[in-house]
Amino acid sequence: MQSIKEIKWGIIGCGDVTEVKSGPAFNKVPNSSIVAVMRRDAAKAKDYALRHGVPKWYDDAEKLINDPDVNAIYIATPPLQHEEYTLLSLAAGKSVYVEKPMTLNAESALRMQNASLKYKVKLSVAHYRRAQPMFLKVKELLDKRVIGEVRFVQLQMLQSPAHNLIASTGNNWRLDPSISGGGLFHDLAPHQLDLMIYYFGQVSSSSGISINQSGEYPADDLVVGQILFESGVVFNGTWCFTVSENDKKDICEITGSAGTISFPIFGNKISIKKDGYEEEFVFEPLKHVQQPMIDKVTAYFLDQGDNPCSSEQAILSMQLMDSFTKKG
Repeated sequence: MQSIKEIKWGIIGCGDVTEVKSGPAFNKVPNSSIVAVMRRDAAKAKDYALRHGVPKWYDDAEKLINDPDVNAIYIATPPLQHEEYTLLSLAAGKSVYVEKPMTLNAESALRMQNASLKYKVKLSVAHYRRAQPMFLKVKELLDKRVIGEVRFVQLQMLQSPAHNLIASTGNNWRLDPSISGGGLFHDLAPHQLDLMIYYFGQVSSSSGISINQSGEYPADDLVVGQILFESGVVFNGTWCFTVSENDKKDICEITGSAGTISFPIFGNKISIKKDGYEEEFVFEPLKHVQQPMIDKVTAYFLDQGDNPCSSEQAILSMQLMDSFTKKG
């Protein structure tokens, strides 16, 4: 990529998540543009290209990957296809930015990482909250030890069946473990677990329980997990997707020796409680939530910055999910 001055993206899987969250950002960051999109439904691929001003569209992923005008691939399909398309793209010498979760499980993620090393082609994972101002502020507060030494973390993601946290899809594939890897937990928990790794580093041990209580769909709807970080920080997390509307909760509370930091994963406010007073930081919602990350990934692909989320880092969250759901 050293001689390349601009990243010319090909997007595989131009569904709902690419309409606002990610897609438009590729044309808004420096030295970046979308030149082709692919979707198996040719009519939908053409429609997306026309609406977003993309020059080319395909209904065959390999044709997009082998397009000489494309020098990097964004994979935004369901997780079932992540490994296949990543391996094909890396083999073709095209750098890859792949959606979270990285793939179905840690074993698959390791194969993707090995391919990146084998072909010496760059691979980055879309744990995009790492690049957002709100979560960078949390890291700054932790690094400055505003709440002293961190003791433990309590996270609760409690949602009703009518929640609206995920992008809409026609067939609701997120509830099919064979496609998503494990239901709504596998769709939402990567955001939270990756942040914990980003904040607290290497994991010493982890375990959990995963069950299907409601029987409404094939995937488990309640997951609890514990992590002991090498730093000594202890994490407890609960994900339940069958509570009442009145009991919904999205909160991560970090308790230290001198106070607490609390914030939602899908919100815009940080609260600090310390010495009897409370301080808040409120952030403007981002129009394109992935834009700060895409900016960093583009710079990385152009050898102008570090990898904002490597496969090695993303594998850690895959391993945690596997340990919580007894897949590893």
